[in-house]
Amino acid sequence: MGGPSAEYLGLFEAETDLYNRIVLGTLLPGSVWEPLPRVLQSWLRNYLAGTLLYLVSGFLWCFFIYYLKRNAYVPKDCIPSKQAMSLQIMVAMKAMPWYCALPTVTEFVVEKGWTRCFSSIHEVGWPTYLIYLTIYMALVEFGIYWMHRELHDIKPLYKYLHTTHHIYNKQNTLSPFAGLAFHPVDGILQAIPHVISLFIVPTHFMTHMLLLFCEGVWTANIHDCIHGKIWPVMGAGYHTIHHTTYKHNYGHYTIWMDWMFGTLRDPEEDLKRA
Repeated sequence: MGGPSAEYLGLFEAETDLYNRIVLGTLLPGSVWEPLPRVLQSWLRNYLAGTLLYLVSGFLWCFFIYYLKRNAYVPKDCIPSKQAMSLQIMVAMKAMPWYCALPTVTEFVVEKGWTRCFSSIHEVGWPTYLIYLTIYMALVEFGIYWMHRELHDIKPLYKYLHTTHHIYNKQNTLSPFAGLAFHPVDGILQAIPHVISLFIVPTHFMTHMLLLFCEGVWTANIHDCIHGKIWPVMGAGYHTIHHTTYKHNYGHYTIWMDWMFGTLRDPEEDLKRA
């Protein structure tokens, strides 16, 4: 069987071109970005969109929980200092250009027809799309769990990569801005299960791109120390425990992988023991 036709692959190119026009066309004059090669256009779009998402969502969330609703969600002595948040922003912004290489490379391999992506949900129908999405999310959850766990268990990986993130190990140092404060290689490794899954299960391209950017919002959420208590979501209550024990709650969206592999620690049970 042959791969996708050039005409079909052109649908992916048209889609990424549309994203470029929406983001770059809104933020920059055409004379700046239109002469760039397509791959650089995509990287620049991902960089600008990712940076805006990180800064705007982070500032709004911090303003709401630390100032507008001060002491309503976290105790006064758990509010991170401006210095801690500034450091997290600096670390994240240094890594952001490298983070944005991953979706750019992903778009390239999708446009080449090397993955199992499809362009429109109507090609498979909603029931099949939801089945594929469930499998995709399960693979992502499995991959991120084990990638995160090995970044702890393999000592050189922890020492040279993951320790950059784990200097934030108390409630008064964790904030939404810590969500992307990683060594760039660490951040890419933890996101790469999203890409590997594209070669295994048919995936809607737009859904994949949206989920990559949702990572930025989700990682901010799980570092705000507010325990949402929505089972089976791996919320901030679980992830705060991860930052204090270093050996529990490696999961990403849900508790399932930690439950299956024996690393789950429930914040409610911690409160009862306390």
